Amino acid sequence: MFDWKKFSDQQQEPQPPDKGELETRIIEMLRTIFDPEIPVNIYDLGLVYALEVQPAGKVNIRMTLTAPNCPVAQTFPHSVQETLACVPGVSEVKVDLVWDPPWSRERMTEAARLELGML
Repeated sequence: MFDWKKFSDQQQEPQPPDKGELETRIIEMLRTIFDPEIPVNIYDLGLVYALEVQPAGKVNIRMTLTAPNCPVAQTFPHSVQETLACVPGVSEVKVDLVWDPPWSRERMTEAARLELGML
């Protein structure tokens, strides 16, 4: 569960977080974004293929959706970008939507499979 109090406290930090801390914060935020059709967050669902945190808070995300004909394919990457831009220490976010390799259930974490009754 996302800790909004912790998030608020981080907004007040005088120094930017180190790369590891920033990556942890980004993953926490990704876990607050849910697939519109499956009740699991996009990180545990395995939709995030790559997360790269560069100096000065620049973030690159490679992600996919569960299907190319997903109704939110045009808007969802922008929603992810806007959400991650709120993470303290993030200065810029680039989200690339990719279709190769195609998403499959094997990309899901064990927690996601358990939540969906697949274990």
